[in-house]
Amino acid sequence: MNPSTDLPPPIQSPIRRKRSPWFTVGIVTGAAVVLGLGLVFMYRAIVDSGITKGPDAMFGDQHLKTAVALIELHKVRTGRYPETLGKLKFTGQWDQIALQSVSYIVAENGSSYYVEVERGWIGKPKLEMPPEFWHGTGYNPELAVNR
Repeated sequence: MNPSTDLPPPIQSPIRRKRSPWFTVGIVTGAAVVLGLGLVFMYRAIVDSGITKGPDAMFGDQHLKTAVALIELHKVRTGRYPETLGKLKFTGQWDQIALQSVSYIVAENGSSYYVEVERGWIGKPKLEMPPEFWHGTGYNPELAVNR
């Protein structure tokens, strides 16, 4: 008996092709897109449910009042309203949250402005400030027409 001839031939493993790196990039990109879309739909469902209306109004009110106070302080100090909210000086870190949550338009001559809350806690609140809130400020709702 010859031991080398009595053994069955070795089993060959199936040939595996190497996957292209683009295959991995495609899988990762596809997963990121699906996850992103899922998060967007979840966010919209939460906001549309109305559960955030109370916190949106509360945070939106605070953001508006903070922005108006800083804008009016700038006018007292410089004699005109700032060209942009980025021109405001001596703001705190928390003030930046409020300033990033509002839209701001200033008249060309710097004598009046329009400010509106764009984001409260998560969504855009529907705020109505009483007319006496704006008394003595440079708030001009007519500037919103030019938006």
